[in-house]
Amino acid sequence: MKLISWNVNGLRACVRKGFLDYFNEVNADIFCVQEIKLQEGQIDLCVDGYEIYWNYALKKGYSGTAIFTKHTPISVQYGLGEQNEHPEGRIITMEFNDFFLVNVYSPNAQRDLTRLELRLQWEDELFDHIHMLEKQKPVILCGDLNVAHQPIDIRNAKANEGNSGFTLEERAKFSRLLDSGFVDTLRYFHPKTEGLYTWWSYMKTVRERNIGWRIDYFIVSQRLINHIKNADIDAKILGSDHCPILLEINV
Repeated sequence: MKLISWNVNGLRACVRKGFLDYFNEVNADIFCVQEIKLQEGQIDLCVDGYEIYWNYALKKGYSGTAIFTKHTPISVQYGLGEQNEHPEGRIITMEFNDFFLVNVYSPNAQRDLTRLELRLQWEDELFDHIHMLEKQKPVILCGDLNVAHQPIDIRNAKANEGNSGFTLEERAKFSRLLDSGFVDTLRYFHPKTEGLYTWWSYMKTVRERNIGWRIDYFIVSQRLINHIKNADIDAKILGSDHCPILLEINV
């Protein structure tokens, strides 16, 4: 089974930049997107063979997530824990026979860290949600988690210490999740490889020089790791300030 995750930074804009070419070429079983920035009825996509599940933000042109899947889920939840909603459309949870899939677009703490407290609260609620699911069956968490975990995951680590997405608090929450029985799949296969980034600023030549951050992930329950065939990034794919990431798993 092949899974793809991509923060498209506006799905309509990404479609104009070749989203469907990549979508059709990669032929994923499940394709998760974040930051769709649209409302119901604002896009008409022709994707034969897929069911589409949308979680729109209440605010127009903001946030939002979606999942395209060839496999009909047993159940679908929009929101965290027992709340089947979220005003910013940041999470979709799907139950399949062998695992739960959680597609996430984590909130940004903002440049001045004004949303850091909200961000840390989100981390706690997401942690509880994932562990509630894990008690039932293994979990695959994917999406834009808006944090570079270790210095290897960011080009200029020293200069960015304490900045949004690389604060000690955010990184500690990520470490806590891994320490509680989850695996960062890319680092499982490429533990020491530098330059594996998934987001680049739109500033001139930044992407060409690979001055980036790795903030998009596939995280899986420890008990799934022996079923993972591959985890990688598709840095050559344009259309967004993020690139797609992929996971191949035997289930």
